[in-house]
Amino acid sequence: MRRFHPAWAVAAVTFIALLGAAGFRATPSVMLQPLHDEFGWSLGTISAAVSVNLLLYGLTAPFAAALMARFGIRRIAMAALLLVSAGSGLTLWMTQSWQLVLCWGVLVGLGTGSLALGFVATITGRWFVKHRGLVTGVLTAAGATGNLIFLPVLSRIVESDGWRTAALTVSVAALGVVPLLWWKLRDHPADLNVPALGATEIEERALPAGGAAGNALRALRDAAKTRPFWLLAGGFAICGATTNGLVGTHFIPAAHDHGMPQTTAATLLALVGVFDVVGTIASGWLTDRVDSRILLGAYYALRGLSLLTLPSLFAATAHPSMLIFILFYGLDWVATVPPTVTLCREYFGAAGPIVFGWVFASHQFGAAAAATAAGLARDQFGNYTIAWYAAGGLAILGAILSLMLYAGKRLPLIEESVRGATAPA
Repeated sequence: MRRFHPAWAVAAVTFIALLGAAGFRATPSVMLQPLHDEFGWSLGTISAAVSVNLLLYGLTAPFAAALMARFGIRRIAMAALLLVSAGSGLTLWMTQSWQLVLCWGVLVGLGTGSLALGFVATITGRWFVKHRGLVTGVLTAAGATGNLIFLPVLSRIVESDGWRTAALTVSVAALGVVPLLWWKLRDHPADLNVPALGATEIEERALPAGGAAGNALRALRDAAKTRPFWLLAGGFAICGATTNGLVGTHFIPAAHDHGMPQTTAATLLALVGVFDVVGTIASGWLTDRVDSRILLGAYYALRGLSLLTLPSLFAATAHPSMLIFILFYGLDWVATVPPTVTLCREYFGAAGPIVFGWVFASHQFGAAAAATAAGLARDQFGNYTIAWYAAGGLAILGAILSLMLYAGKRLPLIEESVRGATAPA
């Protein structure tokens, strides 16, 4: 066996692709105010475009996972980056709000959704047996690192050169990752005649017998008959509402409402990414050692308590109390992902990556609903206070749903249905 397992090279190039995808998704948060100022569109209208992006980002995930099983990871990932590049580049010529929905909502949503956490579950499920939880945490942390790199840079570009230059930067960056994926990303360990990292035998590659869409829908149909699926999906919907949908989209304009400069707010949101890297990797390490249901319950409860304190922390400057919130919230941002991926594999066996894609879709449903609702609340009440309190209560509910998973059992029905739908290549 090779001293350097190729799984690490696959993980490295996957990290870079996810890093870029996170940066592409971060752009709307620094464009809300400039688009409002230039076109006169309300924050509710612009937030609706962001909601379409978040919704498709989630809905694409299970179908992308099924397409990767059918046509290969590399092809689908490259096509996704081309969609992102086109969607971002076309915004340079938009004049109507529906064009924003089409470009940033539909095209970028479909592209980034194909590089979402279903992509992570597919990579770790195929290439890793040993260190699977840890690698899931590291790849998930790529999203936080993308925010760390892109948010301050894009914010400065918007302020100095305008939002169109920022959109062009994203378009070019997406194209730049495509050759790297072609060079190093591989679909399966068997393609290189090696076992997965930690496995002792080369697993024969199997292709789904049915179509990708049919397999994705079949996995949803079988999983939806079970109690664990709805508990996981409910908790992850709350996760999306309290992260990407609310904080990721509205933290910068909320801070700006209190007199904080946009660049300062963007830097604070990027710091969430710094601490999220640490928190998510630590969560992956813990997932290999601690019951995932306990971890999820703790993560959601702590998140809820922190959100309930946030309305009192906003000010014109980044005072120490806000920095403590950023530290605490950052550690918890997407720490929920490694235990959720693990539980999907535990409950649903071979169908785990596709089922996780559907659970992740619920995450984005929650994010889309929160993004729009918070924008409407701001338009109606002139502030975001009610949105922060509602999110805190929802996160505590997520903790309860996660602890209810103790009554769930592993479901061989799902795994058998997937095995029956596959045939050796």
